[in-house]
Amino acid sequence: MKILIIQTAFIGDVILATAVAEKLHQKYPDAQIDFTLRKGNEGLLTGHPFINTVFVWDKKQNKIKNLFLLSKQIRSNKYDTVVNLQRFSSSGILAGFSGAKEIIGFDKNPLSFLFTKKIKHEIGNEKHEVERNQQLLESLTNADASKPKLYPSKKNKDAVERYKNSQYVCLAPTSVWFTKQYPKEKWVELCNQTSPSLIIYLLGAPGDSAACDWIKNNSTNKNIINLAGKLNFLESAALMSDAEMNFVNDSAPMHIASAMNAKTTAIFCSTVPSFGFSPLADDSIIIETKEQLDCRPCGLHGHKACPKGHFKCGFSIETIELLKRIS
Repeated sequence: MKILIIQTAFIGDVILATAVAEKLHQKYPDAQIDFTLRKGNEGLLTGHPFINTVFVWDKKQNKIKNLFLLSKQIRSNKYDTVVNLQRFSSSGILAGFSGAKEIIGFDKNPLSFLFTKKIKHEIGNEKHEVERNQQLLESLTNADASKPKLYPSKKNKDAVERYKNSQYVCLAPTSVWFTKQYPKEKWVELCNQTSPSLIIYLLGAPGDSAACDWIKNNSTNKNIINLAGKLNFLESAALMSDAEMNFVNDSAPMHIASAMNAKTTAIFCSTVPSFGFSPLADDSIIIETKEQLDCRPCGLHGHKACPKGHFKCGFSIETIELLKRIS
């Protein structure tokens, strides 16, 4: 049996999609499971024990040309089943013209008429994203969703071993969206009041390094180390797995923590957990404002700036609530 999973969205979406791979592998341990994602996210699946081939779509250069070359490559593999988790036309092209015997996807995809099975997609119905995705697999498996999982290699683990000599916490302070980010001033408050017995590692992509430097330079805590841009996805996952706590936004690092079943404190500013992207680790909590704000949530993905100009959903979260997780 040959199965292809398609998820060409962002980092967090790919991580959550690994739950689909987990479920399919449990049900069909001898199946060939392949995965399609966007360029830049392939590092998440490096060395994955049961994902056979990872197809990479380069969306930044020759986007349309690369899409049709990839479509041709997928079609040549003659899949039995294609599971499309994405809701945009590009993924609909990859799935709909795959030539697979069975094509399963969400009804919101503009090309869903090409699918052999369409599943209704709803946000805000208290279902987690992994449960929404699991609906696509019910006819193949059952209604119970697996959890996402990442597989850092020994090399990944060895690369961060030197950072584990003392007790530590990880902070991932940034996000693609400003209104998903706990305010930088509040991160400084947290750092200032964190016990000096704990090392604080700031995590993020290369582009997050300056923001992390700002937090470090404006804090009185001398035990802060900026690792933004210095670790790859799986090295970050390996470091987060043994942290005393991982403080994250409603963003990709939260899903990395979920995939490692690592201790998680997830801070939700402009977005809300009912959208279906809450943490999944056994030891995880959500912290959000206690104020009743009629402007929250202001959107599914956040904004580049607070539409109201006050960002109360971030600034009104009390630092003491975070500190309780490491006291």
